[in-house]
Amino acid sequence: MQKHNIPLNHIKKGLSIDVVAIMDNTLFHVLDAKENNEADYQIVEGCFYQYKLNDKSYSLEQSQVVEQSNFNKTEGRLSPNIYVGTLSIPVLEDGIAKGFLKLEVQSIKTTYRKHYRFMLESITKHATDLILQTNSPVNQSLEVDYDSDSKTLYQQFCFVNSIINTEEFDLAIQQIIKSPVTNWKDKIEHKDVRRLKRLKSKDIRQVINAKNRITLPEHHPLRKSGIDSIALKIPTTTNEESTDTPENRFIKHVIETFLFFCEEIKLRCTKGSRLYNEADIISAKLESYLQHHLFKEVSRPTTLKLNSPVLQKKSGYRDVLKTWLMFNLAAKLAWEGGEDVYEAGNKNIAKLYEYWLFFKLLDAIKEAFTIDSDEYKKLIGITKDKLGLNLKEGKQIALTGTYISRERELSIKFSYNKTFGKNSDLSKEGSWTLQMSPDYTLSIWPKDLEEKDAECEEQIVHIHFDAKYKVKNKSDNSKFKEVDIFKMHAYKDAIRRTGGAYILYPGTDVKPTNFKGFHEILPGLGAFAIRPTEENSGIHNLVDFINEVRDHFLNRATQRENISTKTYQITKNKPSGDFREPIPEYINSEKLIPDDTHILVGFYNSQTQHDWIIKKRMYNFRMGSGNGSLVLDKETVSAKYLLLHTHGNTSSGDLWKITSKGPKVYSRLNLEAKGYPKATNKSDYEKHYLVIELEKINLSEFGNNNWNFRKLKNYNSGHASAKPFTTTLTELIKSKIE
Repeated sequence: MQKHNIPLNHIKKGLSIDVVAIMDNTLFHVLDAKENNEADYQIVEGCFYQYKLNDKSYSLEQSQVVEQSNFNKTEGRLSPNIYVGTLSIPVLEDGIAKGFLKLEVQSIKTTYRKHYRFMLESITKHATDLILQTNSPVNQSLEVDYDSDSKTLYQQFCFVNSIINTEEFDLAIQQIIKSPVTNWKDKIEHKDVRRLKRLKSKDIRQVINAKNRITLPEHHPLRKSGIDSIALKIPTTTNEESTDTPENRFIKHVIETFLFFCEEIKLRCTKGSRLYNEADIISAKLESYLQHHLFKEVSRPTTLKLNSPVLQKKSGYRDVLKTWLMFNLAAKLAWEGGEDVYEAGNKNIAKLYEYWLFFKLLDAIKEAFTIDSDEYKKLIGITKDKLGLNLKEGKQIALTGTYISRERELSIKFSYNKTFGKNSDLSKEGSWTLQMSPDYTLSIWPKDLEEKDAECEEQIVHIHFDAKYKVKNKSDNSKFKEVDIFKMHAYKDAIRRTGGAYILYPGTDVKPTNFKGFHEILPGLGAFAIRPTEENSGIHNLVDFINEVRDHFLNRATQRENISTKTYQITKNKPSGDFREPIPEYINSEKLIPDDTHILVGFYNSQTQHDWIIKKRMYNFRMGSGNGSLVLDKETVSAKYLLLHTHGNTSSGDLWKITSKGPKVYSRLNLEAKGYPKATNKSDYEKHYLVIELEKINLSEFGNNNWNFRKLKNYNSGHASAKPFTTTLTELIKSKIE
């Protein structure tokens, strides 16, 4: 087993702690840790360690990570679980905190250092683009804004190095030097009046009134006007082109800021170390820029107006502005959520991955849908004259958009940290079990519906995504954890109107894992491997998926949409009560649903007509508008049973199954050819009838009951009692005679 003795002299001289790894190759003393803003001694997520302090007065504070022994407070077990980053564990002396034991928890992904730097830079670039897109008019202070005591200084330097030590930045500076922005300003000079070719009115006044005068010759013409002397030199104003503009002052300030920052890095490093040498190279490069005569003529700035047309649009200037904004946002000051990533020296790679994925998802959604530019302003906030990125764990952000095509118009909402609270109201958004909070949610619904109405009518679909930086194990970085799929099931089953739930994780799988609920892309569950790299990130799979979801919504004949509409029809009202009566399980090989099973209630006029019905297994309805005529509505055409009654009946058990697919049209002569009683009125031969085919049922399947059809809501009393009507099986069964 591996063992390291970690000195804690910063707490008490001679104090130390032994840490023992249960699993081999999971405990390290890393020599370049400080250069990467990490603790020197490092452990691995998901592993276990024993510890023991060498002084009985000291102990580690118990927590989710620290489990103290029940027999000796100086001993115990460390369990970092899924945490990745810098652990700061309080060390107690007789119960009072005296300092911290710092341990770095490595991710089981060996590339997590590279991932961390890449994601930090990528988030900053996105934030800078947002600032430029929103054209914020705020004046930004130009003071050097980083904290020189910050433990994130090396992350800042890595970022500055990545954006300054590039051909793009060098080209931007060269473009500015080659074609700087200039303005014209007045310049006052004292000129000899004898050399002036043309005098303006103010020059003449200066000639007469200015000091430093010379006496005119005795016969000079001006003496006739009472002028004995004139000024020898007078101040005159000329226009001069100047490079000392606010924009050039800003460029000079940016270079000086970066230079000051690199010098600060050098002061904190050992001379000759790799970090010192890297900072020295950039310093020399920045100093060479400042030696150009352009910047020697430029004065120092005080403020910057971010919506300056030159800084926003002119080549070179825009690039430097973007670089400076990226630097300002790179560490902790302008990003509210940054404290989750690197507060107090922490390096929470999992949380950074979650923030980074927000922008990757946003980019993917923007390829399929239109998000109005004003929506992006929700991501940028202004506080105390600073611009900040409003991206923070637990803080909900929602961006709305649309998709408009000839096939359909859709509304969308992309939410971060959307909470679905426990809610028993089926018509409203929420979870019917416990509160659920997916990392990201894409909601889609028809544009002609308000969001709350789409929820009520089952016409909205929520698709959830969760960021999971952790992978299955150290030996298999390609797979997601099965337990995370179980959590996706929780989202799918608990949150109303959920069409899909998916894991986003940094695996190496080329193809996404997509479990389909039935035949279509939704409903579904799955996982997408999204890697924090410039190339081969896997984001194209996510883009393809979202485009496929959009196309799925353009298809108006999907099974998902059919189910949603029927779900609304079934559940919009509460159940009509208990139904505990015998009925068949199936009819014509279809499941019998009482509320959806319609019954025709028909009248027969005589025993002769009834005998014909029994013999021929047929029943006829009149066509037309008179009594006894049948209205061919949906309920009538889809009716499965026929209940017969006659004069004087108050109830009936004369129930038949309708076997024909629909009614057929018969003339009176057609009916009589089938043995129907002959007409007594010649006008009857001009009438036509709708005829259905029947089959007598075994009434025991319905409990041998009779039903009081007069209690049914569509029954008409009096002369209209012979008029046929429909009811549901549910209503009919409830009218049974006790």
